[in-house]
Amino acid sequence: MAPSTHTVTNQVPPLTGYDVFAADRALAEAVERHLAPGILDEAREELGGLGRSAGSLQAQRWGAEADENPPKLRTHDRYGNRVDEVDFHPAWHRLLGHAVSAGLTDAWGRQGGHVRRAAGFLVWTQAEAGHGCPLSMTHAAVPALRTDPALAAEWEPLLTSHVYEEGLRPPAQKAGVLFGMGMTEKQGGTDVRSNTTRAEPLAGDGEYLLTGHKWFCSAPMSDGFLVLAQAPGGLSCFLVPRVLPDGARNVFAIQRLKDKLGNRSNASSEVEFDGTWARRVGEEGRGVRTIIEMVAATRLDCVVGSAALMRQAVAQAIHHSAYRSAFGGLLIEKPLMRNVLADLALESEAATTLALRLAAAYDADTETERAFLRIAVPAAKYWVTKRCTAVVGEALECLGGNGYVEESGMPRLLREAPLNSIWEGSGNVQALDVLRALQREPGALDAFLREVGTARGADHRLDAAIKDLLTELADLDGAEARARRLVERMALVLQGSLLLRWAPPEVADAFCASRLGGDWGSAFGTLPHSLDLATVVERARAQEG
Repeated sequence: MAPSTHTVTNQVPPLTGYDVFAADRALAEAVERHLAPGILDEAREELGGLGRSAGSLQAQRWGAEADENPPKLRTHDRYGNRVDEVDFHPAWHRLLGHAVSAGLTDAWGRQGGHVRRAAGFLVWTQAEAGHGCPLSMTHAAVPALRTDPALAAEWEPLLTSHVYEEGLRPPAQKAGVLFGMGMTEKQGGTDVRSNTTRAEPLAGDGEYLLTGHKWFCSAPMSDGFLVLAQAPGGLSCFLVPRVLPDGARNVFAIQRLKDKLGNRSNASSEVEFDGTWARRVGEEGRGVRTIIEMVAATRLDCVVGSAALMRQAVAQAIHHSAYRSAFGGLLIEKPLMRNVLADLALESEAATTLALRLAAAYDADTETERAFLRIAVPAAKYWVTKRCTAVVGEALECLGGNGYVEESGMPRLLREAPLNSIWEGSGNVQALDVLRALQREPGALDAFLREVGTARGADHRLDAAIKDLLTELADLDGAEARARRLVERMALVLQGSLLLRWAPPEVADAFCASRLGGDWGSAFGTLPHSLDLATVVERARAQEG
């Protein structure tokens, strides 16, 4: 018999059974803005189906199960033979299969593909973020492989397939494959030019044997990997398949899986190569140039993934506040909580709007848009991924003690939040990359300034911020020490410009007043009280289905 000491009241129902895509007005509007009318209805239908799946109780359970049951490494079979396999919980395979079938590895060959994929990635990541790693690597491998038409013809149809097949078999026997990447080594980390892995040429054209290690190898259960190694002609890019065409296992010794802060459903590994067969991708000595397009695409996914984490955290915070009562009324009606929620919503919408704008630039693929991406991607990656941890932490606090409990799902979001700031080049790397583009590629700065200048005259605070930015950009001597401050300002000016053009006036006004005009404190919830914060919060609220 249940005890009768009290009756449970004032607890918030779970945010479930809703369309994650349709409930995100900023995302839905971005998709409508950036897609051609002829494909918009089809894209909405696809994203709506994915959104309803992401918001379902089933997908939410899959996410929790995948996180609670991290992958396990099996180095040997029962007889002592090396197998180097990674076992995943069934929930991981269900999440990954649903993502692949939704086209989240298929962007490069269809109209509006990058916008559609980015929107889908943003939606589905909210169910569980860890399995986004192999999705991102598989998607991003395509431009690197296209430097070798023969390799691209062999692998691209499998990489962009909508069929997920787990297990290691010769690629020709599979309807779809996944790719990983291995660049960093123990002694160098981000400094990949200090790599020591050797590549010795074989008689066959473009064939090599690799000897060495990778300190971080992403998604080791994948069918193939792009790696860097030192060939006779210098640092080069190679494709390493897990299974050779004759069915034999390639030498790919997984030494251990990383025990990470978050991203626990995903396997990150240390691997050893010892006579490992590989095919060269691109020219010898041009490995970084070959793989850089893959890195750029994964950096964009870091922006999209962070936007997804922020969106889910803000949706949970607003949902909680809309149901939880305290001190005589709902939390969402309290002026101070409303200020916090509105502040968080601004950060989330700015991140989403910027992420989809970058995806649209990939789809356009013009010289001007490529130049714009050269600066905008690292600047966005620097800023958006750094804001993610702060946003998720504040959103967790909105739930109070309930948010600190695993059952709420917020701790999983918080553990995941710092990852995208570290993966694919941490903050300093991104800031220095922007500086490099500013100093060596004047066309990139011109394209960036044209983009932010589109909204010039719409708000005096943006105009002043652009003027200050131009002053800073006029003198880049000694810029390395102030690179973070400069890149932060560039990202904020870009976000402000986009919101002034496309967001509701209440959102753009609040963003410009706080982020550009300086009428803001050092913590969330310090927006000017005179703004229309209720409208900002209501726009960001996820309405259950």
